[in-house]
Amino acid sequence: MNQTETSSAGSSATRAPNQAGAAKKRVVVAMSGGVDSSVAAAIMKAAGHDVIGVTLQLYDHGSATGRKGSCCAGQDIHDARRVAEALDIPHYVLDYETRFAAKVIESFAESYVAGETPIPCVTCNNEIKFRDLLDTAKDLGADVLVTGHYVQRHDTEDGPVLSRAVDADRDQSYFLFGITKEQLASLWFPIGGMQKAAVRDLARSFNLPVADKSDSQDICFVPTGKYTDVIERLKPSALDSGNIVHLDGRILGRHDGIVHYTVGQRRGIKIPAAEPLYVVRLDASKNEVVVGPRSALRTTGLMLRNVNWLGEKPLSEVAAGGLSLYVRMRSSQALRPALLAIADDGAIRVELADGEEGIATGQACVFYADAGTEGRVLGGGWIAKTIKATNAAEHVVTNTTMAGAER
Repeated sequence: MNQTETSSAGSSATRAPNQAGAAKKRVVVAMSGGVDSSVAAAIMKAAGHDVIGVTLQLYDHGSATGRKGSCCAGQDIHDARRVAEALDIPHYVLDYETRFAAKVIESFAESYVAGETPIPCVTCNNEIKFRDLLDTAKDLGADVLVTGHYVQRHDTEDGPVLSRAVDADRDQSYFLFGITKEQLASLWFPIGGMQKAAVRDLARSFNLPVADKSDSQDICFVPTGKYTDVIERLKPSALDSGNIVHLDGRILGRHDGIVHYTVGQRRGIKIPAAEPLYVVRLDASKNEVVVGPRSALRTTGLMLRNVNWLGEKPLSEVAAGGLSLYVRMRSSQALRPALLAIADDGAIRVELADGEEGIATGQACVFYADAGTEGRVLGGGWIAKTIKATNAAEHVVTNTTMAGAER
């Protein structure tokens, strides 16, 4: 690790939201090179904390260097270093490339091969940032790990709780459902109580060199923007051709790899039909793309795995008779009313009050206590199976062995 040379001090302090005004601590700030994490670092420094900036090198960033819309690329490391210099804080670049490849990229490819729709950003948060990096922060003697995520942490009599960000358009709670209670005790999110425009203004007031930098948009390890290129390199068999099959069993045509399809997809199927056809599911065991009418996309329930619970009482206690809450199956969708239940064998099920279309296995289902703009996050889990209105009874019977692994 090479510590960055430091120069001029940061600008004068501005209002420091969230935990910035707490007793002075040693904090490690995860600096991605973007405006959000840079402002988080600036807030910590202005509040008088002992700040260390850390940037993770997660993959071979050569091909993505300087490409607009990419994150964690070479330019981002350079920008993080410049911000650290402007704030006069030490800065380290940590090589996490090997662990990122094993825990995130490989998992991403395996999930697609299994016919799922993975969310690598959630896996990165769970496995890299809030596990490995948090451990590294503690090794550096830090009391707290700080990030630039749009989510809020509040201290209560029962301990810290996680809530949605003030800026609903930027809220990232969907991607952070895997944070455990133990981890939350050592995490701060200083910009979660701010609107994005205010974060930009604060960056300018601190004279940060990234104040007007565009936000990252793409999956960081997909420099070409084509995730199938990554999968083909790691799992060539995922692009093997197979049958496109109707729900009624008819073979309608051929596909060039199930990784090219997602549940709910309509365009690109290239099968002539009297009514529109949608991808209903991906059967990896048979290498089949199963299609049907839009009505077949309607999902009434979910079976979850690897559930993380953030409530005060054990999940087995509060959900034994069914717990009413709100859920989100996509990061940008409105919250949906649902009932969370846990069976005697530990199987965890979510019943969707209004149903939902196009839900795929491999996605996340995140729990919220209410539908308020700053509603509390109660955890979440990975979707292992979807329950359709037309075959709910079949799934309830055949899926009784699926148990949720509560962390």
